[in-house]
Amino acid sequence: MVSDEPNSYREPYTIAPAASATPVLRYTWTEFLQEVNNLAKGLMMLGVEHGMRVAIWALNYAEWILVQFATAKIGAVMVNINPAYRTFELEYALKQSEVDTLILQGKFKTSDYVGMFYEACPEAFECRPGNIRSEKFPYLRNVVFMGEIIYNGMYRWSEMIEMGKMISDSELKDREDSVEFDDALNIQYTSGTTGYPKGVTLSHHAVLNNGLIIGDGMAFTENDKLCIPVPFYHCFGMVLSNMACVTHGTTMVIPCPAFDPEAVLYAIETEKCTAVHGVPTMFIAELEHPNFSKYDLSTLRTGIMAGSPCPIEKMREVSEKMYMRDIVIVYGQTETAPGVTMSTTSDSLEMRVSTVGRAFPHTEIKIIDPKTGRIVPYGETGEICARGYMTMKGYYNNPQAT
Repeated sequence: MVSDEPNSYREPYTIAPAASATPVLRYTWTEFLQEVNNLAKGLMMLGVEHGMRVAIWALNYAEWILVQFATAKIGAVMVNINPAYRTFELEYALKQSEVDTLILQGKFKTSDYVGMFYEACPEAFECRPGNIRSEKFPYLRNVVFMGEIIYNGMYRWSEMIEMGKMISDSELKDREDSVEFDDALNIQYTSGTTGYPKGVTLSHHAVLNNGLIIGDGMAFTENDKLCIPVPFYHCFGMVLSNMACVTHGTTMVIPCPAFDPEAVLYAIETEKCTAVHGVPTMFIAELEHPNFSKYDLSTLRTGIMAGSPCPIEKMREVSEKMYMRDIVIVYGQTETAPGVTMSTTSDSLEMRVSTVGRAFPHTEIKIIDPKTGRIVPYGETGEICARGYMTMKGYYNNPQAT
């Protein structure tokens, strides 16, 4: 759940898309809260009730973060849809998670999101906004376009916001008060390497506290600015980045809709970021960019390298050449919201580059022999098991896999 109070008196920029060829959009915390409330009211006016699924199919735009917190505020369940999905994958996600409302962006490079939606749901051409009728998607009623182009069967973003003015502040407050800490907050789809993707259902309690602990591990404060090139649809963006920032009053800087190494370098220099996240290949792309030496990255101090094994020498290089003396590693999986272990800024560099740290607070971990289920002796290899507040509620509509 999102509290109005902790950040309302501070005025750091909250969202700052920063790329040399695009205008910069900035929100103070107060403005951010107002935008979240406006969107929450708009969703309520569309008929989104507590527990209904609201999907977002978009890259890293400011609207994505607004949807993240507006759905949380009204007790809806946000469904993250991978922007790389094609039509058949969109169909699967919409059906499997029983989506009521879909929010989608326009074209990006070769991806035509509106076109793919119409391919999946041609009936939308003949429907009025808010009245989608489809045998394939029996739960789907609303589609919202993140822009001002008029499409058949879709609300425009501004149209939804305007409709929300019919909802009073007291109605919004009543809805917010009905949300419980262990309610479902979010559905994220696993990669599907062992079959169809499974919808990992995470609670408010899991996501909020994971973000809080992550930010604590990096010693985040309201004076920090985190550059976020990792995708929002993934836990790395949504929790380790967005939620870690919001729980500490830290500025979120969105350098580009999709990863662009020079846009990241530009954003770090221009916005004087103190932290940047990335998977190892992102850091390698930044270090090896021909213009790397032209950018001043001296304001950096920390960030997370995660998502795949982190080469020790590359960690050292990032620490030295990008001034990230306090870079850390997080280990986990989507099913644990996602962090389980983490190194922190207080650990030695040797500890941070050669291990994945120690267990999160309020988390239990053991290493077992997968054949016997018994805990292995110290120093032996085994399977890691974890439990705690961060464990998923289950795979949505898939009790057998759960």
